[in-house]
Amino acid sequence: MNTNTNKENMPTDNASNRVEKELPTGELIREAERRGFRCRAKTAKHKIDSLFPGVLASVTVAAAATFLSDHYGAPTMLFALLIGMAFRFLSEDEGKAFPGIQFASRTMLRIGVALLGMRITVNQIQSLGIKAVSIVICSVLLTILFGLFLSKSMGRGKRFGILTGGSVAICGASAALAVAAILPKDEYSERNTIVTVISVTALSTLAMILYPIIAVQLGLDPQAAGVFLGGTIHDVAQVVGAGYSMSDKTGDTATVIKLLRVSMLVPAVFSLSLIFHSRRAMEGSDTKSFLLPPFIIFFVLLVGINSTGIVSEQLRTVVGDISRWCLVAAIGALGMKTSLKSLFEAGWQPVSIIVAETIFLAVLVLAAIHWV
Repeated sequence: MNTNTNKENMPTDNASNRVEKELPTGELIREAERRGFRCRAKTAKHKIDSLFPGVLASVTVAAAATFLSDHYGAPTMLFALLIGMAFRFLSEDEGKAFPGIQFASRTMLRIGVALLGMRITVNQIQSLGIKAVSIVICSVLLTILFGLFLSKSMGRGKRFGILTGGSVAICGASAALAVAAILPKDEYSERNTIVTVISVTALSTLAMILYPIIAVQLGLDPQAAGVFLGGTIHDVAQVVGAGYSMSDKTGDTATVIKLLRVSMLVPAVFSLSLIFHSRRAMEGSDTKSFLLPPFIIFFVLLVGINSTGIVSEQLRTVVGDISRWCLVAAIGALGMKTSLKSLFEAGWQPVSIIVAETIFLAVLVLAAIHWV
């Protein structure tokens, strides 16, 4: 019996001894830290290698667009968009360039927009006045209600109207994904989201080209044109492209107005979450919260810093150049991702609803500018 007891105790004693012997020394800790750093470095290198082809393609498109714009006088953003669309094949089948194109169209875009804050001051924002803010709030609300009414009238249901109306009214594809995440799910949810994202992306690209022409034809001054572009075009990149293709003041105004629209995503998603709370609970869906996008926070911080007057003109110029390159590369990447063929394959009815909402928003904002 004692022998068996001793045998049973032996593994425990050995384990204790092994633990005591294997306690990490200072040298072992330093070696583990070195290995951890090397592991993180390898991971970062792998990430950079995966992004490099797509980012290089986007920057090359940006360089070509800048060269053509400098020599032929057409807007840089327009050249970047058209050249990017010519290289659509790079983003097909999620090849080697796809991760970098995604990075350029999203992360570089947000970096570029955030750095635009260095061009704007609080005084410029105050100069927009309460009227411009009122136009943004009312247009967002009325466009969502119009989408809800139109979709229900055409037999597409309330959810599709809220999804498309919110996407058109607020910030395009980003709003579509945010709203889709809090809507009750059914067998058509994914299809509706994809159709909406494709449609608003294509329409926003077309608006980037057409709306500046409309603004010129209507004789809008730079600030009114900025309110029109920022208050109607769906995605941030296209707003920036359209605004700065006209003038710096129009671009600055359009960017501020657009960011006001983007900030409406928070109360809109929160309100819809409350409305659909009981349905989501019954379906067992997880509740997701959406915070204010980080690039907007950094944009606001840079506006505050620039408003103090402590930033030198040289630094402001450097930051502005970096911002411009990021935005041109991002628009080139967006061009590579734009598929008009996929838009037409979605069918006419859902696309017609989104087109009608887009026209409604444009007419509404133009009317508000004229009357207010």
